[in-house]
Amino acid sequence: MTWRWLSRALVETIHSEQIDEHVGAQGLRDADALEAALARPRNKAAYGTPGVFELAAAYAFGLARNHPFVDGNKRSAAVAMELFLELHGQELTASDAHLVVAIRDLAAGDLTEDQLALWLSDSCVARRAPPLHGATSSP
Repeated sequence: MTWRWLSRALVETIHSEQIDEHVGAQGLRDADALEAALARPRNKAAYGTPGVFELAAAYAFGLARNHPFVDGNKRSAAVAMELFLELHGQELTASDAHLVVAIRDLAAGDLTEDQLALWLSDSCVARRAPPLHGATSSP
């Protein structure tokens, strides 16, 4: 499968829009933490054969746990994860309340990345993926 990765610019835009919409402090706290979060799913793909749910969970884990932004890390993690799923033909059907609990538990260390991937596989349905600017492809 060819993966469509989320670019740094796209994730920074996601963060900015989440802060604008839901209030909080704008800004990047740690550029290296952001780069590490964005590299996490790519590394999984380079050294294994993960599926879309594992890679989406890796984005969420990296963003929620690395805390690259001043504020809004969990919100950014949730949106990036859901966007990655949509880019690969999956629609998250869980309620917003269930998503909030999952991301909060992930950030707190009460839910593992693997558990999140399993939850995603149970909480998504297949659909057609639309094109999106800001994502890059690689095999």
